[in-house]
Formats: sequence, structure tokens, C-alpha cells
Amino acid sequence: MPQSQAFLLPAGLKPTHGAFCEPLACCLHGVDLAGIKPGASVVVLGGGVIGLLTVQLAKLAGAATVILSTRQASRRALAEELGATATVDPSAVDPIEAIAGKAGLVPGGVDVVLECAGVPDTVEQSMRLAKSGGTVVIVGVMPQGQKVAFEPFDVLFRELKVLGSFINPFTHRRAADLVASGAIEIDKLISRQVPLEEAPRVISNPAAPGEVKVLVVPNG
Repeated sequence: MPQSQAFLLPAGLKPTHGAFCEPLACCLHGVDLAGIKPGASVVVLGGGVIGLLTVQLAKLAGAATVILSTRQASRRALAEELGATATVDPSAVDPIEAIAGKAGLVPGGVDVVLECAGVPDTVEQSMRLAKSGGTVVIVGVMPQGQKVAFEPFDVLFRELKVLGSFINPFTHRRAADLVASGAIEIDKLISRQVPLEEAPRVISNPAAPGEVKVLVVPNG
């Protein structure tokens, strides 16, 4: 590979931690676009590895309120360990009401929504969770050609900023430095490690309940 695309990590860093540089770099780009200010309120939609890394980055950016919405109880509990101030189960409550409703966690909506699930429901929810003048960043990847419904007048009337965040331009070095510094919790995101021979089976099957990240570690 070109030397310009290689990033030196400290000799003592666990290789399993180094493997998180690429997903973290993607999350960093999304958080950069979001422009989170100290004291801001943030909602993260989706509790996979991208969502859980984004929760940590939002907290590091100075957000006072960080809410994660995800169905799995184990991921909600992990998010609270990693700095989320609250979590919501969208299969048990209406996330719009629970978060942005009159009696919700942040009545009227939040400053920033980071959509990290890449499914139609959360993309549609994202614009309804942002407050007037708020920012929505789509980090999750939906299949090309798939569509969602939203109300353009609502985006116009409430002056929402809706941004797409694609991969990780110019953030990989910072991600590597963050991982090396220990500022991002990595070990709690590793659900299990498998040898190379098991990789095809793991990739071709859905994640087990509660699994966040499965790492393939070649033998030898």
C-alpha cells in the first residue's frame, strides 16, 4: 500500500485496538460535520460499534446530554457505561415522544442527531428528533436506491441542517492517535475473537444478540 496511507501505531498498542482505527475515523468525520459544541444535546440512533464509538466521541466533544436509541438492552447498558446520559428502547416506546416530546428527555428536540443504524426508521426519526435549527448527520449506510419518507416543509420551516457523512476523509491519523491515547474505550466493544477459518461463517450470519464487534485474528 502507499506509504502515505499507512499510519504508525505505538509498538505497545494491542493489534486488536489498532483494528478500530478505521471505524473510529468514520465516526470522527461524522462528529466533525455535526459541529457539536460544549453543553450540546446529542442523540445517537443505533447501538452497533459505530453508534457506541459515536457516543464516546460526542462526550469527548463536550456534549452535556448524550442519548442512545437502540433495541438491545445489553447495548443500552454498555452505552451508559461509555458515557451516554440516557438510553431509549425504540421497541418499547415511541422514541420521538420519549426524547423530544413535551414530557421527553429533551422537550422540543436536540441540537444534534447522528443516525448510525442505516435503516429507514431511524433515518426518518432523525429529522423529527432535531430541534429547530438543529443538525442531522446521516452516518449509517442504507442500500443504494432505498428511499425514506420525510416532510420537506418541516426541514424548510425548522431550518434543519441534514448532512451526509461518507467514510473517513482526513480523519484516520486523528483516529489512530485517539486509540493510542486510550481516550476511547475499545475492550468493551470486542464481543469475541475468532480465527481466520471462522470468518466466512461469522460474516454470513447475523450478529448474536448483544454482540458488538467480532474480530478475526489469524492464527500465528
